[in-house]
Amino acid sequence: MNGHAIPDLLREFDRAVAYSDSLWHDLTLDEVRWRPSSDFSPIGWHLGHQAAVAHYLVRNLVAAEPSLDPDLDALMDSITPEPGRGALPTLERLRDYRHASAERVRIRVEQIRSGDVGAPAQLAHIAVGMITAIINHEYQHGQWIGEVRAHHLGKALPDRPTSDVLIEIDGYLVVS
Repeated sequence: MNGHAIPDLLREFDRAVAYSDSLWHDLTLDEVRWRPSSDFSPIGWHLGHQAAVAHYLVRNLVAAEPSLDPDLDALMDSITPEPGRGALPTLERLRDYRHASAERVRIRVEQIRSGDVGAPAQLAHIAVGMITAIINHEYQHGQWIGEVRAHHLGKALPDRPTSDVLIEIDGYLVVS
């Protein structure tokens, strides 16, 4: 385990998701769907991908729950080649998908933290690694979204999050 307690990691998860949300809350549908060529993924794909991966990890590591949206899960999977990542949902559907995924992460990790699961110590160990990976993945794609926002769309960037559990490696925020 990385030494961080689950409540600290849940706070960091909320901070990471809020940071990603701050990178697109003022963008138009065209800006969220924009990409320089079909070989690049639009901001909206990265936002959906963050949510898809987070829920995929939850439902495959700690809780057998159904997909939130099988069509979006397929679109937002890394296996989908970049040219196939352009048919993005509406902003509302993307926001709802992200919200539902984040809520499932919180619910399941809190359930594990409270011991309301079989094998609570073993699942707590898994949950720490899982939530750390989810946070790092959120910040990884947030970095790319921020670069597109600033360099291609000409939008100001919000301040990067800071906390006692974050460090920067190769320009990316990660849980230490």
